[in-house]
Amino acid sequence: MKSKTINKDKPVKEETKKKSALRENIEAIIIAVILALFIRTFIVQAFKIPSGSMKETLKIGDHILVNKFLYGVKIPFLRTTIIDVTNPKRLDIVVFKFPEDPKKDFIKRVIGVEGDIIEIHNKKVYINNEPIKDTYGQFTDPYEFPANYQPRDNFGPVKVPPHSIFVMGDNRDHSYDSRWWGFVDLKAVEGKAMIIYWSWDGDNFGVRWNRIGKILK
Repeated sequence: MKSKTINKDKPVKEETKKKSALRENIEAIIIAVILALFIRTFIVQAFKIPSGSMKETLKIGDHILVNKFLYGVKIPFLRTTIIDVTNPKRLDIVVFKFPEDPKKDFIKRVIGVEGDIIEIHNKKVYINNEPIKDTYGQFTDPYEFPANYQPRDNFGPVKVPPHSIFVMGDNRDHSYDSRWWGFVDLKAVEGKAMIIYWSWDGDNFGVRWNRIGKILK
């Protein structure tokens, strides 16, 4: 009696193909995750605006992209710059680790850089004894507080120390910024705000289509 030959090649090949396909999919997912983490850490990151301190430039519900490469490549957690590119300039909108609580990200506008002397008289900002053309500042409270009461409307003079910046929110009467808690170390700077890619109006429950794609200045 002839014995039948059992062909094992086909099932083995099919199983090998399945394993190969599964492995390729897993590898593709891992590569995609690593690439996304790399881009988020060193190139660009998305942020959502939760407060009105930068009105009217940025509104609550705006979603922005931040260029993290522009101010240099930093080692995560250590915040040590390994590749220098450039430093923040006056009037740049920057995202940074809040000095009083580094777990929080803040966004403000750069008013002064290293060596600048900052002074505020009756809400008017002076840099190195010269008034600035404050086209971005918004004021909604006509009252002016004296310097001995709080620093919102009358402040300084102070000199920006090395490796630091002085920042303020565009919504000047409603912004908790360098007037209260001091300077931002350049190590804490995450990047420069570039563009609004999405904007949601929570009060009216709708998309602000006219804000999408707006380049931030």
